Amino acid sequence: MNQDHIRNFCIIAHIDHGKSTLADRLLELTGTILKRDMKAQLLDKMDLERERGITIKLAPVRMKYKDYELNLIDTPGHVDFSYEVSRSLEACEGAILVVDASQGIQAQTLANVYLAMAAELTIIPVLNKIDLPAADVERVSAEVISLLGCKKEDILLISAKTGMGVDTVLESVVKLVPSPRGTLDASTRALIFDSYYDDYRGVILYVRVFDGTIAKGDHIHMISADSNGLALEVGSLNPNLSPSKELHAGEIGYVVTNLKSTREAKVGDTVTLSKSPATQALPGYKDVRPFVYAGLFPDSNENYNVLKDAIEKLSLSDSALVYEPESSPVLGFGFRVGFLGLLHMDIVKERLEREYSLDIIITNPSTDYHIHLLNGEETIIKSAADLPDVARIAEIREPWIKGEIVAPKDYVGAVIQLIINSRGFQKNVSYVDAQLALVSFEAPLANLLTDFYDQLKSITSGYGSFNYELDDYRAEQLVRVDFYVAGDRVDALSVMAHKTEADRLGRETVEKLKEVIPRQNFQVALQAGIGGRFIARADISAFRKDVTTGLYGGDVSRKKKVLAKQKKGKERMKRFGKVDIPADAFTVMLKRD
Repeated sequence: MNQDHIRNFCIIAHIDHGKSTLADRLLELTGTILKRDMKAQLLDKMDLERERGITIKLAPVRMKYKDYELNLIDTPGHVDFSYEVSRSLEACEGAILVVDASQGIQAQTLANVYLAMAAELTIIPVLNKIDLPAADVERVSAEVISLLGCKKEDILLISAKTGMGVDTVLESVVKLVPSPRGTLDASTRALIFDSYYDDYRGVILYVRVFDGTIAKGDHIHMISADSNGLALEVGSLNPNLSPSKELHAGEIGYVVTNLKSTREAKVGDTVTLSKSPATQALPGYKDVRPFVYAGLFPDSNENYNVLKDAIEKLSLSDSALVYEPESSPVLGFGFRVGFLGLLHMDIVKERLEREYSLDIIITNPSTDYHIHLLNGEETIIKSAADLPDVARIAEIREPWIKGEIVAPKDYVGAVIQLIINSRGFQKNVSYVDAQLALVSFEAPLANLLTDFYDQLKSITSGYGSFNYELDDYRAEQLVRVDFYVAGDRVDALSVMAHKTEADRLGRETVEKLKEVIPRQNFQVALQAGIGGRFIARADISAFRKDVTTGLYGGDVSRKKKVLAKQKKGKERMKRFGKVDIPADAFTVMLKRD
């Protein structure tokens, strides 16, 4: 295909603004999918994506329109997968910005627009859902004009659900998106913008070829990962794998390799040919580093090997998943797993439970901390239980984020108060238009891991949206808060907290544990402590059995003797009895309220 007749573009938007629905209509309109084969969210292949109505994995597809080859990438909308979005944008020359006409500009809309601008893409603004009674075209158009600096007539008005106006989107893509400018004769360079593991075929790469050609049977080399492989098959996605002889400069397609793990071909890496390798990699590659960690344990130690195999298989297709073995006196053997965010954690947990029929106990999520010791050494911990002796520590550094909250201006005061309560501080307040405010702030990541998003939605009546990126590590006065159940310290419950918040956190968590842990035949003490000092306590009262019911009349000493025997038994049970801690107890921090 002549490069002048190729258009590479993606769809970017906030969650639930209609990306996947618009992709469905484009596939229908170009005849890529027959109407009888059509189903909602066609490019979302996972059951989880369909149930939740969100895109988790990006999906490329090639369409034919008039004399043009259109390569579309449908991207995820959630902040946890923003790295995937940024790599997809690098593979394109244009982006369709979809904005819900009833909701307007949201935080992730802004984040994706900034990414598209940084990649110097042609942005086509589209207002979706204009058929809804709640649609406010004038207001949302003003927001888009303010954001992009475009004219009102540049904004396309469509309804992806009914198909109204979708043909104008295709015309605009052909007219406005520039064609790729690759060199066919140069050394081959292709950007990997996604990869996944197929049980039967090995690692399959989704690539955009910038220079040269990749043909079936070529020996390939990944520059950053320094790994070699064989291109067993190449082709395009229509949307299923459609083999061809080769992929040329400017095209988007797939490469089936003989690699055994996606770690050998990571997102953002550059593919070249072993026989005539390119010396310079394509710009922008970086290792995706998880910054949310949680312990995953099987419900029974008998299932440890099943969990181990399941995580290994899942990590083959998810290069962002990092794990290492972990053991706990209470929960037994499991894994410390790193995630890109809470949604990523939720998705992985659900996939393990569904695809591998596992019952999983997941501990409270935490982040990583940089520990500087007095002897000059530096160590990184991913769990509060790994904190070295306090006497050896010079300082503890925790990760901070830069965030943006978009909300109606009436809620700005409440949003700033929420940021302050999370130990953050507001940097700037600007206004997208007369109604919509953008609050920039900085805050410690640990304070945003639990219920920050829920609280934001609550105080803004559901209108607030939130986007963030990791900034740096800062030294703070941090302490480890330990929790004791019946006198035994439960390491899996330990958390890192700021000195000013530790007492409140201890009291709240102890009260929450009191609701979750069932009553026993003996009294159970729940305590929170910092070092050797207890800061909170709650008691779960014992079940009471009236042992005097069978006594009728007689001397009162008979009753006292029976009660004394019961008391002795309870004291013995208290010394030797074990408390069965339910799985809910390990996630009490997720919902502090």
